[in-house]
Amino acid sequence: MPKDKLSEEERKSIIAAIQEAEKDTSGEIRVHLENHCREEVLDRAAEVFAQLKMHKTELRNGVLFYLAMKDHKLAILGDMGINQKVPEGFWENIRDFMVAQFKEGKYAYGLSEGIKMAGQQLQAHFPYQSSDRNELSDDISFNKD
Repeated sequence: MPKDKLSEEERKSIIAAIQEAEKDTSGEIRVHLENHCREEVLDRAAEVFAQLKMHKTELRNGVLFYLAMKDHKLAILGDMGINQKVPEGFWENIRDFMVAQFKEGKYAYGLSEGIKMAGQQLQAHFPYQSSDRNELSDDISFNKD
């Protein structure tokens, strides 16, 4: 199970990165980990995005970080609202940064920093409003596969 890949401290640091990234934005970030991806990685990420009901955010500004640990697959999927605003190549730049960290065995660090990078764009395009609420859980979701 991918949960075993991360220590309790690493999981807490990733959740803290999500909370920090969401602090000044109405955007929502989720992380989903599983061992295997048996289909095209973006298709699977889209399936998880739907399962986590990430398309239900009011401003369509959810971002999913999807990792299949044993298959070494990664996808970052932004909803329609955020994808219309971020610069071209933005998600690929975060992905490339994260992959470089993963190759050094720095999974929690790479993921946390990638989350913070996404949070900066969310803050720029979807600033926090006093009426904002946390629409999605900050917990990491896992698939037992």
